Amino acid sequence: MISINIIKAFSDNYIYLLRNESKNITSVIDPGESEPVLKYLNEKGWHLDEIINTHHHNDHIGGNSKLQEIFNSKLIAPLYDKHRINNVDIYISDNDIIEIAGVKTKVIHTPGHTLGHVCLYLEEEKCLFSGDTLFYLGCGRVFEGSMEQMWLSLLKLRDLPDETLVYCGHEYTLSNAKFSSYIDPKNESLKIAIQKIIEKSDRKIPTIPFELGKEKFINPFLRADEKDFTNSIGLGSNVPAECFSIIRKQKDNF
Repeated sequence: MISINIIKAFSDNYIYLLRNESKNITSVIDPGESEPVLKYLNEKGWHLDEIINTHHHNDHIGGNSKLQEIFNSKLIAPLYDKHRINNVDIYISDNDIIEIAGVKTKVIHTPGHTLGHVCLYLEEEKCLFSGDTLFYLGCGRVFEGSMEQMWLSLLKLRDLPDETLVYCGHEYTLSNAKFSSYIDPKNESLKIAIQKIIEKSDRKIPTIPFELGKEKFINPFLRADEKDFTNSIGLGSNVPAECFSIIRKQKDNF
């Protein structure tokens, strides 16, 4: 059993510090900046054993070098980003089984936001670190991959067990909730979720993690293959990837 410690960075980033007390291992996922991580580690008196990156964007890797310099931490990153992330010790690819904080972890390649993006699934801990692929009520913008790639990536994550708790890379939830409510106004489950989101936001606490099982019914980006839903929002296509593309573009311009 590990503890998952949420560290806020920049305006809306999340960094995750994982601690395995029984094995005395500490890992950090996507340290966009080093200072808040160093502060937390110093307060706890922990040594940082490993750094894991989901993708190459600087707001997820910017703290790598400083943390490596101080702790000589092992850096784990996607093979697909080999020429975009420096000083990597271990490269990971789709379906690799690795250990993070001493816990078995499956690597899931999820191209779309970036071509090399990976997510990290810890089955025993029933949690997923989704980086910038899947957000609460949202998904990442498609910068490097295609819309079809992003849709297929989301399907990989949607297939995970309902009890999976998802830890994403940003606190975009209120913005995503506004769009979800706009595009799916009659969804009662969505209304209940948004009320809880507002309560957490008012208390200035993270809205994550969120439950994947519930997300499957309220996140419009995971429902592009539900004909009742796509018909209700006036999408004429029967091709899920096309429906997803339309929904994603609507959000881009929302």
